[in-house]
Amino acid sequence: MPSLKQQYHEYVLERIETYKNSLGRSRILELGGEAAAEMQDTCEGQFLLTEVLMQEAVDRLIAKRLKLPTFNRWKQQYTKIRRAQREPTHWRLEPDCALAALLPRIEREDHVLVVGAGMEPAAYLLAAYDTHLTFIAGDMGAVERVEQVLADEALASMTECYVVQPGCWLPPFERPLDLVVIDAGCFTEVEPTACALFLSQLQHVTTCGGVHVIMPGGRGLAPEALLSAYDGWSRDNVAQTRRRGTARKRAGVVLTRPDEQNGSEAAAGS
Repeated sequence: MPSLKQQYHEYVLERIETYKNSLGRSRILELGGEAAAEMQDTCEGQFLLTEVLMQEAVDRLIAKRLKLPTFNRWKQQYTKIRRAQREPTHWRLEPDCALAALLPRIEREDHVLVVGAGMEPAAYLLAAYDTHLTFIAGDMGAVERVEQVLADEALASMTECYVVQPGCWLPPFERPLDLVVIDAGCFTEVEPTACALFLSQLQHVTTCGGVHVIMPGGRGLAPEALLSAYDGWSRDNVAQTRRRGTARKRAGVVLTRPDEQNGSEAAAGS
């Protein structure tokens, strides 16, 4: 887990790079000229303006114009902001959805994958829990939006985002996944065979005891439509609650990969 100093440094760099990416080449060159003039005036030409010094000068100029907070000020705000970011409602998720019910189980630096544009809020929420987050979606706009929000919210330090049509390809993972959150709606236009193969691949890269949460993030398929691909997985009772005295399913289905030993025993018994 990065230290607060490291997180602050990454926050500043992300904001600066985002600002640079919003400018045209001519404007960036103008900033370079302004930074060079400022340095010459300050140091009276006592050193050679190298490329590294110019880069640092431009970054300082941008940070000043963006009015980025100092480390001490940022640190004071950090705890309050992070507490808010860890609330499902902060990202417009229902407080009793299946993913919200699992939050107490999430550990720092868990490896998680979020699949589908409809689950953007889940990506933000899980990043706030200091997980190693991978987000994939077939919609480039959604991926760019997630990258932007994560950067703006200082949540991007352990995240990777890919434009991938669900059902086509999985990025490499450092180790098996602890949690996968799936937007069932993203498979609406995917051939059933491709969908089944993709879900099988996801299951293969999930650790024993790992969890898949299938959510109705977008229009189309309901989470229950994918249950046939989870033969042998147990459906978690966390997916049920009571509201106003009547039983109600949470928004989403929670499935747990069986322990390999238990799975072998079950197969032998059958």
